[in-house]
Amino acid sequence: MSKINNFKKINLSKEEWRKLLPPEVFRILREKATEPPFTGKYVDFKKSGIYICAGCKTALFSSETKFNSGTGWPSFFSAFEENIKTQTDKSLGMQRTEVHCRICGGHLGHLFNDGSQPTGLRYCINSLALEFEENKKD
Repeated sequence: MSKINNFKKINLSKEEWRKLLPPEVFRILREKATEPPFTGKYVDFKKSGIYICAGCKTALFSSETKFNSGTGWPSFFSAFEENIKTQTDKSLGMQRTEVHCRICGGHLGHLFNDGSQPTGLRYCINSLALEFEENKKD
């Protein structure tokens, strides 16, 4: 799979997304919800491959950058930067950096500066915002 999505941005209405996504995925990607810690299927997942957006299938993270942060959400020290965008989130009485899929605009999670080396970053991502494509063994 290519790391770069060359597709055009996807602009669907909230109702169109609601019809396409399971309710729990819709709440995360389109309404900025957060799944409870330690409940996501990718928290302790260790297969080799690429994590993609559950909304539009854009490649977001490599399994090679995943690490155990102990926070209860899948964590990555690096992303396919060309496929994500960030913005300031001032909800909950604090300032954080929110992470979105650049193609569909889906909310993925947040970015923190307390992560693993070599970057020191922690992309703290909801499992429900992701799907996984395992590396094919030839």
